[in-house]
Amino acid sequence: MGWLGRALPAVSVSEAQAYVRVETGEEEAILAGLIRTATELCEAFLNQVVVARSFEEELVGNGGWQQLRVAPVRSIEGVERVDAAGVHQALVPGEYSTNIDRSGEGWVRIAAGERGVVRGTAGLASDGNEVPEPLRQGVLRLVAHLFASRDGSGGEPPAAVTALWRPYRRLRLR
Repeated sequence: MGWLGRALPAVSVSEAQAYVRVETGEEEAILAGLIRTATELCEAFLNQVVVARSFEEELVGNGGWQQLRVAPVRSIEGVERVDAAGVHQALVPGEYSTNIDRSGEGWVRIAAGERGVVRGTAGLASDGNEVPEPLRQGVLRLVAHLFASRDGSGGEPPAAVTALWRPYRRLRLR
């Protein structure tokens, strides 16, 4: 999906603590790690970014519109040319075109053979509080499963997790 960095948490540590019924702060670090893991698994399953963050994606222009791999795109801040030595130089708006369609797919058009880096922001929600509730509930259920199974005895994750996430899944034929 291009460079995105780590997934931002879809739920807070205090929400996960309440969900797994842990009353002390002794296991907060474990829960924080499980939240990051569950959120990253959610994003991989959905094929989209949950909580908005910056991205950059490298493209080789073909003269036509190219779809970005990251989704949903909230903004495209700019496109930079990358020369053979790896030096970046900002393209001016006339040298490229961008579009974000109503489904959040980002599109870029740069000259054929031109190597460029597209920078922008992608994500379903601007922060954890805006994440759709079914995704949050799926993350919490997966965190609870991972927390209970941390000794390796938990079996498969609950089917409810994917049932909650499935309506938000983007499938791509690439």
